[in-house]
Amino acid sequence: MKTLIYKWKAYNYMDIIAGFDAAGIKVDIIEHSFTDYDGDEEFKEMLLDRLKKTVYDFVFTVNYFGVISQACHEVGVPYVIWSCDNPLISLYHKSAFYDENRIFTFDKSNYYELKSMGIKNVWHLPLTAGFGRIDNAVKSAEHKYLHDISFVGSLYEKNSYDAMESYMSDYLRGYLDGVIRAQMNISGGYIIDRMLTTDILMEIETFFELDKSKDSLSDLALIFSTTVLGFKVAALTRVEALNMLSKKFDVTLFSNSQTSQVPLCKSLGSVDYWTMLPIVFNNSRINLNFTIPNIKSGVPLRVWDIMASGGLCMTNFTAELLEHFKPDEDIVIFEDMEELRDKCDYYLKHDEARERIARSGMEKVRDCHKMEDRINYMVQKI
Repeated sequence: MKTLIYKWKAYNYMDIIAGFDAAGIKVDIIEHSFTDYDGDEEFKEMLLDRLKKTVYDFVFTVNYFGVISQACHEVGVPYVIWSCDNPLISLYHKSAFYDENRIFTFDKSNYYELKSMGIKNVWHLPLTAGFGRIDNAVKSAEHKYLHDISFVGSLYEKNSYDAMESYMSDYLRGYLDGVIRAQMNISGGYIIDRMLTTDILMEIETFFELDKSKDSLSDLALIFSTTVLGFKVAALTRVEALNMLSKKFDVTLFSNSQTSQVPLCKSLGSVDYWTMLPIVFNNSRINLNFTIPNIKSGVPLRVWDIMASGGLCMTNFTAELLEHFKPDEDIVIFEDMEELRDKCDYYLKHDEARERIARSGMEKVRDCHKMEDRINYMVQKI
């Protein structure tokens, strides 16, 4: 088989390409800076030219691009996507219903939603990590604990909610603040979309401009709940958790975010995903994961990377974690801030228990969640 991959900045492309290679699938790469994910005619013509000159069994991307789906539809070539974000706003588009699409989503709740919309060729496929990349990074570094508690990720300090507050009435601001706080206090559940009633959306519409293409099926509730409120919840959750922990423990932050909101954390800037990130996970006693609430049930890529690197993963709850791992045997799950603090305290004091869980988690990921198995499942459905 042979595939054409549109490559952008998604972290897991190299791992997926390695998986295709291991499965005997030849890979060609196409790159382009988009002006419009739905209607970039320059890229569409470039892609059509490639598809007409070379025979490909399918075109592949991480996440969904409407213009690629349209090109594949015109020439009858399967378009395969594997999501690593939820929801994919770009997927709420008329082109998503084309027969050529083969959609694999890592979030099971998203799978059921897409099926209920009438999209036929959609499957649930959890993410996983690239073991070869991780092994190459870790074997080049000495194994020693350099950090007690580490977090790698964004603080979402540039979320658009803060910029919009001045346009809100006192009632709307108080209502949305209440929604945000309620969401922060619910472990493994998602309520934001249900709280955006018609009256609330009508007021939001007075200051929030909905920017979408003519063929987009997304609406104000979807976009505001995810790109505004979801990111704000993530920002507050991460800052409050890191501030709480750093008052008692040594906490190291690896991020390109502005870090003045977490003054007690040791900030070491961003790290290269392919070469340095596995070393950070391997050399930290505890690695934190805070899943953004927009991911309603799935296991995010950070969890797979931490565990495959041999690090202890301590994460908030999502439903699919229990389909793959046993709490306190393979992974550590916390329900609220108090439990997060208490579990950090316990596992920093109990080396044997912590290392046993990290080792079990690594073995579970590597034995049961190989990239080549994910690729083989994908190819069967294609």
